[in-house]
Amino acid sequence: MIYGVLMKLFEELTEETFLLFAAKHYYNPICLDAEEFYEDLKRFKYIKRLITRYKDTENLPTNLILNHLIVIFNVFGIDSGLKMLEYRLNINQFGIIKPFLIHLKVIENTSYTGIFMDNAVVEALRQIK
Repeated sequence: MIYGVLMKLFEELTEETFLLFAAKHYYNPICLDAEEFYEDLKRFKYIKRLITRYKDTENLPTNLILNHLIVIFNVFGIDSGLKMLEYRLNINQFGIIKPFLIHLKVIENTSYTGIFMDNAVVEALRQIK
């Protein structure tokens, strides 16, 4: 019965359930304290900030965004990391992050079909060998 309640709780993320969901799916064997967990959670905020800065300045920190995404998927898992990104980013920001997700082979090119990818981001990722 408790399992059913927990599964229903995590069907849709809210501000109240986001932290619990993140803690449930967090796996970092070298994590020494809760501070490292919160540092990894801040990566969502950093990605959001980098996307906003890119929209304002057209300066794309490709490697930095890739690094944050890699850590997110390593410590939260792919499915959970995607769900958390979907919750934290708005639809306009997802058009910028989608090419990164395809580049990392986290999603297929046919995923999120209604979201158009930013062409400058696609070109920047093509330059990475």
